[in-house]
Amino acid sequence: MYLIRGAGGRAGSAAGAGDGDPLPPSRSWPDRPGGPSSALLLTEPIRGLVDLAALPLASPWLASAPRGDGHGVLVLPGLLASDASTVPLRRFLRLLSYDVRGWGLGRNRGPTEAVLEQLPQAVAEHAQRTGRAVSLVGWSLGGIFAREIARRQPSLVRQVITLGSPFAQQDRWGSHADGPYRRLSRLHASPGRIPSRKQVARPIRVPSTSVYSRHDGIVSWQACVEPDTALHENVEVRCSHLGFGVDPATLWLIADRLAVPDGQQRPFRPPPLMRPLYPGR
Repeated sequence: MYLIRGAGGRAGSAAGAGDGDPLPPSRSWPDRPGGPSSALLLTEPIRGLVDLAALPLASPWLASAPRGDGHGVLVLPGLLASDASTVPLRRFLRLLSYDVRGWGLGRNRGPTEAVLEQLPQAVAEHAQRTGRAVSLVGWSLGGIFAREIARRQPSLVRQVITLGSPFAQQDRWGSHADGPYRRLSRLHASPGRIPSRKQVARPIRVPSTSVYSRHDGIVSWQACVEPDTALHENVEVRCSHLGFGVDPATLWLIADRLAVPDGQQRPFRPPPLMRPLYPGR
């Protein structure tokens, strides 16, 4: 799931499970081949259902998640998904007092002319409706769209949260979403309208959080991270790719990030009892 020119070796649908090695202390990313295993890919559906099944059990502590200030949030789905896929996430954020909207563009078939024209308009309209910059939460390809909107309209975007979005995809990291993306390429805008891999991988100028999982069976987790900076943070969770929108740890993390006051930055620090849900925290 990606917003980059061409086909082979492009960003896929989300942070894929790599080989499971810990991140180097320097927070630099390993320069070696690797991609989601067949076992992770084939078990994605059942693991996604397990993530969904955990949601009701986690409801009591999710009810204590940080509340919001009512600012606007736009949630963007992944490749071949629609707003239906983000209903649980949007309901959760609405309970936290955010003015939440889906993207309203039907099924995500990649960077079509309609998406390139109407998505920036949707962001601008939501910002105008709420009277302030909006936060963008993008799942997989939706996260790459969110980053590109923030790159082009930074004054309208408060922050970007990506869920398994392979914006840093490199040719050496495999993706199981390449095939579906290539088959949809006839629907995409002309190449001159779509940014290159190199352009997509450049940092953005608004606060951003990349949520990734080594258990993702769609794309390599390495494709979903960039070095931590004053504006960017990577946070690992343990869910499947299909589970990002319902995984309790991911939902709590999104709530925590959205609750950071506008114009401020603070690193993610989960409550002590929740730290096991976030490797390395």
